[in-house]
Amino acid sequence: MADNDWKKRLGVVYSTNPDFDFVEETDEVQVQTLPPGKQKLIVSIDRRNRGGKQVTLVSGFVGTEEDLAALGKVLKTGCGTGGSAKDGEIIIQGDFRDKVVKILQSEGYNAKRGN
Repeated sequence: MADNDWKKRLGVVYSTNPDFDFVEETDEVQVQTLPPGKQKLIVSIDRRNRGGKQVTLVSGFVGTEEDLAALGKVLKTGCGTGGSAKDGEIIIQGDFRDKVVKILQSEGYNAKRGN
């Protein structure tokens, strides 16, 4: 019965061929994490849609979500504040641009202060 999952076939045109067997396409692309020296990270501040609060935004990371989360953890503990890491961006609560750039450069990343 698990072989007959209709949700996987949404948007597929019906076939009258009795020998037709639906093959699910996989679009899994393995993203390799670039070494720290080749990463070009932009550290900026963002105030939009946050109720007037400031956050430090690190963008430009190329790699897996696990490596992004690990780098986010290093930055959060280095700044002593909270934040999140998702969708290729790291969000640190508060204005820590200079501190984040210094931490990233000590880790070997090419980090540049945006605005």
